[in-house]
Amino acid sequence: MADICLGVDIGGSGIKSAMVDVTTGSLITERSRIDTPQPATPEAVTTALGQVISQYEPHGPIGIGFPAVVSRRGVVGTAMNIDEAWVGRNVVEIFGEVAGRPVAVINDADAAAVAEASFGAARGVPGVVVVVTFGTGIGSGLLLDGALAPNMELGALELDGHWPAESYFSAKARRRENLDWDEWGKRANRFLGHVARVLTPELIVVGGGVARKWDQFSGSLDPSLPVKPAEMGNDAGIVGAAVMATRSKSR
Repeated sequence: MADICLGVDIGGSGIKSAMVDVTTGSLITERSRIDTPQPATPEAVTTALGQVISQYEPHGPIGIGFPAVVSRRGVVGTAMNIDEAWVGRNVVEIFGEVAGRPVAVINDADAAAVAEASFGAARGVPGVVVVVTFGTGIGSGLLLDGALAPNMELGALELDGHWPAESYFSAKARRRENLDWDEWGKRANRFLGHVARVLTPELIVVGGGVARKWDQFSGSLDPSLPVKPAEMGNDAGIVGAAVMATRSKSR
């Protein structure tokens, strides 16, 4: 069981989990999902996490993706898609107490980037790679030669007068404004073009729920952009979090 780890992906709207074979990136249990409590206070989310963990046999560390900047010490630094009461709280200590075993907590988009670098679209790609997840917000993970540079919050930038940029360019904004995929694709193109100009990546991997609709909006993207859809789908956050938990254990 040394290569099996529980991965949990806490998002702005849902909490997903599964047991993961971290050598292959495969889920060895069905993916489970519950709604993220609203408001997503520390008490409410921690209670929900306890319910999630209780579904699984206790074994080894737990990897948890979390929708905020998380410092190396485990302290939450932002609250764009989670309750503001989280800021300044040590999420590793809080989740570790409810789990009763070691936990590794990583920004949810960083978890997706780790999964894509390990098993998906970014695997083996040298240089700078950016993984952008369009969902409730806009998450982003920065990789250099496959190694993660954590907490790159590109959705928090201002772009075209929109601050944070995710308020206008996210998948949530598409649903809120009832945009068709071509209309939203033009917005995504503007955001991804800005990312390309600022970071000059070898590759931009587009993930989040929109990756399933790639064929419906990719025609609106500038063909000169170095973009491709994510390959890990809805499993990315779960898998990446589990991988990071096993890496933390080995250090």
